[in-house]
Amino acid sequence: MLLIFNNKYMLEFQNIKQWAEDDRPREKLILKGKSSLSDAELLAILLRSGSKKETAVDLSKRILHQVSDNLVELSKMNLGDFTAFNGIGEAKALSIIAALELGKRRREASIANKGKITSSKDVFEFFQSNLSDSQYEEFWILLLNRANKIIKKVLISEGGITGTVADPKRIFKAAIEQNATSIILCHNHPSGNIKPSDADIKLTNKLKEAGSFLDISILDHIIMGDDTFYSFADEGIL
Repeated sequence: MLLIFNNKYMLEFQNIKQWAEDDRPREKLILKGKSSLSDAELLAILLRSGSKKETAVDLSKRILHQVSDNLVELSKMNLGDFTAFNGIGEAKALSIIAALELGKRRREASIANKGKITSSKDVFEFFQSNLSDSQYEEFWILLLNRANKIIKKVLISEGGITGTVADPKRIFKAAIEQNATSIILCHNHPSGNIKPSDADIKLTNKLKEAGSFLDISILDHIIMGDDTFYSFADEGIL
């Protein structure tokens, strides 16, 4: 077993040594650090190898070119999208998908570790893993205490491509059960257009008014697009 492993390692090492200097992402990572690598080089490390016709870096460049070098669009690719490329099997595709998902969850974890919402950007970062690549509209709420510390996030509804229904009774029931003193609303627009609709504005005003009777504040309503967001509070319309 040890001999087989050593032979395999030596073959991989020899293949790497045959690449041009710019096509040695693992060596570059060790020598220069992770920030020195391009997106294609980082992706190539996940792939480990390319095909008979191209290196892992060339294959990575081709994948990124298909999504216009947009990592948000890359994260939306599914298993079939990746395996459609020659040189990518199921194992490689799953490695890429898992790595991209970890990256999204890291953004939520960083806000959760901080424990406190201080800006609309915090909310955007917190919900990235849930909403950044969803093809359907989802409505979430973030429940906070008096210190704006996170109590819980709650999925209120899931809809279609063009909309979903947010039931005020369910929203305030969740808030009361968790003893929340304030709520932040958040939903996505799969189209990428973050401009609030008339329905979004009417719902926000309705919830704000209802919350005033229950002494539960609606602090903000965030609408998320691909990698951007709209904040009712920031825009002064809440």
